[in-house]
Amino acid sequence: MNKNIVGKYLNINTFVHKLDPRLKFLTNILFIVLLFVADHFITNFILLSLIIVTYLISTRSIKSLFLRLRMPLYIAIFILLVNMLTIKGAIASDQPFIPLSTNGGVDAYTYYRGQTIINDIYWAPFGVTNTFQLTKFSLIRTASIFVRIYGVILTTTILTTTTKPVHLTRAINDLLYPLKLIKIPTEIITRIISIALRFIPTLLEEASRIMKAQSSRGVDFKNGNLKDKTKSFIVLIIPLFVSSFTKANDLSEAMTSRGYEPYAKRSYYRQLFVGWRDMLALFIIVLSVSMVIVCQIDSVNLPWWWIATYQRV
Repeated sequence: MNKNIVGKYLNINTFVHKLDPRLKFLTNILFIVLLFVADHFITNFILLSLIIVTYLISTRSIKSLFLRLRMPLYIAIFILLVNMLTIKGAIASDQPFIPLSTNGGVDAYTYYRGQTIINDIYWAPFGVTNTFQLTKFSLIRTASIFVRIYGVILTTTILTTTTKPVHLTRAINDLLYPLKLIKIPTEIITRIISIALRFIPTLLEEASRIMKAQSSRGVDFKNGNLKDKTKSFIVLIIPLFVSSFTKANDLSEAMTSRGYEPYAKRSYYRQLFVGWRDMLALFIIVLSVSMVIVCQIDSVNLPWWWIATYQRV
């Protein structure tokens, strides 16, 4: 089984697979929010470590863990270049009583819990007066975005690889149950979401198959200039669109032939129950949320080495 396909369910008997899908869906959203709310690298690294351990338990694949680094790394490099062009560091001065704002840009310094964090310039190839600089804030912002994006990818992968599409549909439907009170057809919404999630690994496999077929016919997807790569992309995207529309049409005809009625009242064959595994996972989730909340309160006295990893600058 290929464990590197994004969004594909892995039929493995693990602790995470046996958790309630509703809990996994809410936890996925909660951890994404926590990763972007936390203001310290240590807090984010604790959350990311918990996510990595859960990922290894649910996939049993260390290789795929490193393969997931590719996209966040590309995004981080791009963001670093943008930050080097937009963030200007503090210019050193022999007069310490002159405010830093007069010796640098708007990002020359920041205050946090009574401490002044100076945006030091580490590298300025065209001089400190130019905007292309490698500064402390550029590195901190880039690293924080990298950690957060990587955590989001891992949490989403855990949800899709440990939860069957039918269970995920049921979880979304149960969580959207209050919307039925205002006559919103939640079953149709969840069915659309379920089909979309189900088609993600199918389309990825179809794209891989088309790329291999086109490569055997002499199409080069890796080399060439921008014009050649654009042509190669068109050769890939057009058959993929045709195949996706064909699969969608076949699916609609199959559902119609089996008497699928969107607005019919539904019963459920699979019943969801909360067990001891869910209670243990809920306890860990509550601890994680409490840790983030405590770290965000300014009146709480954190260790200096924890405060030193402040990243929202």
